[in-house]
Order: sequence, then structure tokens, then C-alpha cells
Amino acid sequence: MLRELQTFMAVVRYGTFANAAAHIGLTQSAVSAQIQRLEEELGYPLFDRTGRSANLNSNGREALAIAEEMMAVYGKFGRHVSTPKTGLIRVGSIASAQVTFLTDALTEFWRVNPGYRIRLVPGLSLNLLGQVDSGEVDIAVMIKPPFALPADLRWRVLFNEPFVLLAPQKLAHRDWLDLLENEAFIRYDRGSFGGRLVDQFLRRSRVSVKEAIELDELQAIAQLVRRGVGVALLPLSRALTLPRGVVAKDLGDATFFREIGLVERPSDSRQPIAALLAQRIAEAADRLRPTP
Repeated sequence: MLRELQTFMAVVRYGTFANAAAHIGLTQSAVSAQIQRLEEELGYPLFDRTGRSANLNSNGREALAIAEEMMAVYGKFGRHVSTPKTGLIRVGSIASAQVTFLTDALTEFWRVNPGYRIRLVPGLSLNLLGQVDSGEVDIAVMIKPPFALPADLRWRVLFNEPFVLLAPQKLAHRDWLDLLENEAFIRYDRGSFGGRLVDQFLRRSRVSVKEAIELDELQAIAQLVRRGVGVALLPLSRALTLPRGVVAKDLGDATFFREIGLVERPSDSRQPIAALLAQRIAEAADRLRPTP
């Protein structure tokens, strides 16, 4: 609740959600989300929302006085009491990262910082981006979105994964374009950033496919290919194990990539310890890169 209280006090100090957001390094939507969570937890509204101004109501004025007392006490506590290094770090992640480099990073971090608890929040990249922006998670490993990030979020590239065409072994002799145009197509969910890349590639290449099934789970798509349902365009992820009887055909000059990275909020608006975990994640991902 401390983070929400600090945001609440900033709104009071700067007069509007937009002004507060500009001063504390969050977007206006993130400030709104934190105030909403605080009001839900307290059980009553804090502001009379009229126009762009955020005017305290009677409940808000009482809450502000208590919040100021709490923050003053907390400040003294931090200066005069030696406390163990404890806390909760919330890390968002797409599924493919959870079973590869992320587990290495979490293990290394926890061994050095056993007092901290880590909550791993799974999700699609679009949802994770919103959760970082609103402050619900501290950092997230995700696919780079096909649009610009909010100005106050930071993107750190981890690595790129090339897309390939998965096909049954018995069709391996055929050209990838021939397979795409003439075999049933298992589509990587268009609701995901990776699926959008596939859709953009098909449009750019002017390839018309015969859609059969659409889903998000990479390994499940590979299993459908193994069962002869069709072919699929998938990133060659380190989390993907090709089943026996399935081949990955290179797209040659037409190859496109999905970029995996880490999205973070400014250092002054997240826990300092989260920056340390972000660095461990980046180091673990770097070890996956092939040696030149």
C-alpha cells in the first residue's frame, strides 16, 4: 500500500492525475489504477472528480492526514532500524521464458537474496505491458510490441528468435512457400504479439493460407504439426522442443524475428531491488546467445 499512498499524496500535491504522473515517472493511466486500488482497499472514494482537477472529499482529507503520519513513521523506521532485506518482487513473463533462462535468473537471485519473495505473473505480452505500466508488476519479460511503448517505460533487448516453418517430416522435400499455400495452416494466435508478426508476414508476402486451428501455445502447435493437421510458422524458441517427425524449414531471405526483451518502469518508480533482478535476467538471457 505504500506505493499507492505515495501516489495519492502526489496527486494531492500536484492537483491532477496528469501532473502527478509527470512528476513521479508514471503514466496517467498508471496513477489512476493505483488510486483506484487504494480506494477499493479503503472502501470509499478519496476525490470529487470534476473536470481535470482531483479535489479531495471529506474522506480524502482524513485519509491524507493519516497517510502523512504513516509516511513520516515509515521514514523514521527506515533511518533508525536495521531491517532484514525482505520484500515482494512481482515479475511478469511469457510462457517460453519461464522454462528457459528466467528460471536460471530467479535461482541465482534468490540464492543471494533469500529474504525476498518473488511472484511470477504469467501472461500474454499485451497484458504484461499493461501490468508494468499500471504498477501491478515491477518488470516483465515479453515480446516487443508492434507499436511504441509508453514514453516512461524502458525496453531492454534480450535476444531475437527467427521464425521457421514447421512441417511433418514426410513433407520436408517441398519448398516452404509451397507448403504454406497448399497445406492446412495452424495459426499462432493473432491476439499475441508473436501471432501479429505472423499475420504481418503473411500479408506482406501476399500468401493466402488455409486456416485450420488457431492457438497460442507453441508446443501444442508443434504437436498438431506432428499429428499431420497442417504446417505452422513459429519462432525457433529455446522453450520449443521439436517432436519426432517434425522439421523446421528455414525461410531464407524472408526470415523474420520476434524480439524478446525486458520492460521496466523508471528506477525512481519501482523497487531498487527489482533493478538487480532485471540485471540477473539480462545476464541469464545473454548466456543463451550463440558464441561468435
